[in-house]
Amino acid sequence: MNHKPTTRRNALRTIAGAGAATLAAPHIAGAQANGTTWKIQTSWPGGAGLQIFEEWCGTIAEKTGGELAFQPFGANDVVGDFQLFDAVKNGVLDAVNPFTIYAQGIIPAATFLTSYPLGLRNPHEFDVFYYGLGGLEIARELYAKQGMHFVGPVHHGPNIIHSKVPIRSIDDFRGRKMRLPGGMVGDLFSEIGAETTVLPGSEIFPALEKGTIDVADYVGPAVNYALGFSQVTDYIVMGPPGFMSVYQPVDIMDITVSQSAWDALSPEMKQFVEMETRSYSIHHHAMIQKADQEAWAKFKADGTEITRLSQIDVELLTEVAVPIWFKYANRDPNAARIFKIQLDYMMSGSLGYVDPAMIEGQELKL
Repeated sequence: MNHKPTTRRNALRTIAGAGAATLAAPHIAGAQANGTTWKIQTSWPGGAGLQIFEEWCGTIAEKTGGELAFQPFGANDVVGDFQLFDAVKNGVLDAVNPFTIYAQGIIPAATFLTSYPLGLRNPHEFDVFYYGLGGLEIARELYAKQGMHFVGPVHHGPNIIHSKVPIRSIDDFRGRKMRLPGGMVGDLFSEIGAETTVLPGSEIFPALEKGTIDVADYVGPAVNYALGFSQVTDYIVMGPPGFMSVYQPVDIMDITVSQSAWDALSPEMKQFVEMETRSYSIHHHAMIQKADQEAWAKFKADGTEITRLSQIDVELLTEVAVPIWFKYANRDPNAARIFKIQLDYMMSGSLGYVDPAMIEGQELKL
């Protein structure tokens, strides 16, 4: 099959599997149509993610009887991804749906509010962190200092790695020119010998096509297929069965609102938006995974081969990741505070990802 690569939103919108986001939600009794409309921009440039987001936004006015409506914008429609929070604080946007990692520029602790290498490995584990172990309250405390309200996390899915060459162990990354998002992820792969570089998503395809890079991480199968990655790579690299991505296994987005817009809501409407965000997270995650299932068949038809790292590789990568965790946690007191909660959870009988021997010699500066 010969598929022309494209980064245009209209082409990405054609990804199959983005069902209508008709989430069940309670109608706010007695709501008046006062015309309050939030301008809300997502980080999705297109595809299933943007379609699901736009359809969800389109349900809000009906669910609230017109008391609140969401006017959706795709990535870069109003401001660039790295200007989202300034736009919220300056009143250009009322709310945003970003990848949570983008907040680390203004909130260093946000590094631990989303997925990081070999950390919490499943969506429900982050739900436990946010809704059971105090993570949501800490996030809101930190965002409030920036004039914003963190409503809640929105699950997306794991990121995956595309490669021109087969990678069947961590040794095969050595010397490879690799696109990564930087931060902890970049540090991890640099430690095992990859030559890492940071590129925006729009530059990944041409860099692979020209041979500037051999390997690239990006989001999930559905979006990556629409971007034409199967035309410039032959392999997708994943962890052992059941562990799709060892480096960003639970890529999290969120709903963040300007503090002034949040404060203008009634208590009932605040509760509605919180409940709706949790429902949307479930729906968004499921529909992204549905689109991904259909994309796998397309990759297979194009001859793409899936290679998997072993459990031994996971153990070796975890040894590399542990000191990186502590390095990033110790850069900021709130990062250390959040990481301690997650570390205790990972060391508990519930998960067991980390044992005392693995962190011997490491100190957390609380």
